[in-house]
Amino acid sequence: MTSKRVTLADVARQAGVSSSTASLVLSGRGRELRISDAVHERVRETAEALGYRRNTISVGLRKGSTTTIGFVSDTVASSQLAGGMIRGALEAARDSGYMLFMSETGGGAAQEREAVEAMLDHRVDGLILASMFTRQREALPEELDTLPTVLLNALPPEGRQLTAIIPDEHAAGRAAAEQLLAAGHRDIHLIGAGPGLADAPAASEAGHLRLTGMLEALGEAGVPPASGYPYRSWNPAHGWEAVHDLLERGTAPEALLCFNDRLAFGAYQALQEAGLRIPEDTSIVSFDDAPLAGWLRPALTTFAIPHRTLGGMAVDMLVAALQDGRRNPLSGGVHTVDMPLRTRGSLAPRRTGQPPADSRFPAGS
Repeated sequence: MTSKRVTLADVARQAGVSSSTASLVLSGRGRELRISDAVHERVRETAEALGYRRNTISVGLRKGSTTTIGFVSDTVASSQLAGGMIRGALEAARDSGYMLFMSETGGGAAQEREAVEAMLDHRVDGLILASMFTRQREALPEELDTLPTVLLNALPPEGRQLTAIIPDEHAAGRAAAEQLLAAGHRDIHLIGAGPGLADAPAASEAGHLRLTGMLEALGEAGVPPASGYPYRSWNPAHGWEAVHDLLERGTAPEALLCFNDRLAFGAYQALQEAGLRIPEDTSIVSFDDAPLAGWLRPALTTFAIPHRTLGGMAVDMLVAALQDGRRNPLSGGVHTVDMPLRTRGSLAPRRTGQPPADSRFPAGS
């Protein structure tokens, strides 16, 4: 059995005042119209006793703002890695006096449209459309053209002028290669994409940007990738398979650039099964800073995706624009956020006099 919602009329009737007087008191405008202290106290005590709550949507319709932001994602909420985006968004919304309405679609286009329509029905002031991994969006609901919107961890389709916030994957790719080069490594193998741009994963904008940055840094140093293992699925099994194949061909890699931590987990296993030590025999640099990266032995050097910062920045940009009072306050453009390096034990300088990789691990041994 559900209880009937207490209305403003109920409060007014119980307090013995008109509905307009009750509304003025509860909205904080009673003093302006010289409503007496006694009436103020009676109305507020009655509202508290009855358990009255203001209807924020109807208030928003009158004010033109509901102080709410919609957060629609594909699988962010159910992702252990990307869930920090929601925490960052919630914190920023709370600090700004906004409430966050959240919905998860599972990645389906029809479900996404329904979620966006539901947010419009609830009169949210703005919308964040978030993706679990950085990607180029192929299509977006047309309703977003009439609602201040930020794409989070995704790029807009061609021809759509929407504001987007993504990690700076390109800069991180460069920096990852530069870390290995600065340590003296020249026998560098790519695990998860490459060795050329044609071998970038088609569905992953993050993979394309990381590979572009890596190849730029390696090219400028005159050090082409020793090999590449194209994308299949960035999971531990494929990291293990890639490194196992190298070892089977007689190559003990001096350094590995893994396109995510799960690939690196598999690479660790393959190297350790072969009796090779990390980082004494093989240095590894990766991306994502997955929860287990710091627990490996040695711990994995990796570039973190700043999920919490991304979520907070999306809310802050929306709130700043909404408080500017302009109807279409977001002018588009892609904003990038630095990916911090977690320097750990999997990266070490190349040892002086270290022999070439092939001579350290003969084929068939």
